[in-house]
Amino acid sequence: MEAANGGQIHSHQEEEKEKLIIDTDPGIDDSVAIVMAFQSPGLQVLGLTTIFGNCTTERATRNALILASCKTPSDLCEKAGHPEVPVAEGSPEPLKGGKPRVADFVHGPDGLGNIDLPDPTTKKIEQSAAEFLVDKVSQFPGEVSVLALGPLTNVALAIKKDPSFASKVKKIVVLGGSFFAAGNATPSAEANIRSDPEAADIVFTSGADIYVVGLNITTQVRFTDEDLLELRNSKGKHAQFLCDICKFYRDWHVQSYGAPGTLKPHIYLCDRYDAVLKMKNGCSAHISVFHSVVFLHDPVSFAALVRPEYFTFKKGVVRVETKGICTGHTSMDMGLKKWNSENPWTGYSPISVAWTVDVPKVVAFVKELVTKQ
Repeated sequence: MEAANGGQIHSHQEEEKEKLIIDTDPGIDDSVAIVMAFQSPGLQVLGLTTIFGNCTTERATRNALILASCKTPSDLCEKAGHPEVPVAEGSPEPLKGGKPRVADFVHGPDGLGNIDLPDPTTKKIEQSAAEFLVDKVSQFPGEVSVLALGPLTNVALAIKKDPSFASKVKKIVVLGGSFFAAGNATPSAEANIRSDPEAADIVFTSGADIYVVGLNITTQVRFTDEDLLELRNSKGKHAQFLCDICKFYRDWHVQSYGAPGTLKPHIYLCDRYDAVLKMKNGCSAHISVFHSVVFLHDPVSFAALVRPEYFTFKKGVVRVETKGICTGHTSMDMGLKKWNSENPWTGYSPISVAWTVDVPKVVAFVKELVTKQ
């Protein structure tokens, strides 16, 4: 609400809502998470800040502006009612410079599954993402949470810009890393962390209250073709739009992990078709019948923000490898051993790493919000 003099009038109801900034690289699963946030009555989304990752930063800004107004060419997706949500453009490259890593092969060259969306009618604000983050966290110290869904460049820049940012932000929920599990950018690294490892290390060692949701959690939660069909047949306000953009994402999963109905000896691909097959040598191995699943990385991270009771967390100091073949690897010291001498983990504050997830509850929560009318 805007006053006659151009100032903002905040209702008592808005003040009671949890304030949130989403740092994002939309991105198909980012879009699902953003729609979920807009559909959550207990949240006040202060703004979207954009970063490279699933697409370029420039493209991410365009997509964020589209999502803030949420219109499709055929009006299948009604206006979300959030055109007032500002979009601040972030860094076009990692902290150390160079060409950013872009996963357009997962999300399409436009980042939203190539469904030919019209250009947004709104514009980005003049503030950079880092400036916006610092400004809002300073305006509401201890009240603003940040959901970081892409590389952590913008958050690291905010910390570098204002050393008190880490103590003033309420919490930072990060989609990133892979703890005691394989990566998805390389065998040792998850994509968001691999895309700017220096930024991730700055954030993880900043002393902020941080919750990290890694691939070891997000790959347990997925939508099957049946779930996508259920979404398509629902009367959800944004259901058709989300299904349209998910087609490209779903097809990539099939191409990457195998065709529907094939046997894949990969723990991440387990679904209701799990089977234990007896091997010729008498050993047992868990084999999954792959049935066209898509991983819900970003929606799971959003769930960790607003439904933390669906998860368990373990504390530990996390450092990020910034060079060599394991660049982007997240290494956690859980304090289980007393070291004889100081090491690169010594002296840093522990952060919270998601350890287990109640998969049925998270899937039901995602469905509840994306099918909301």
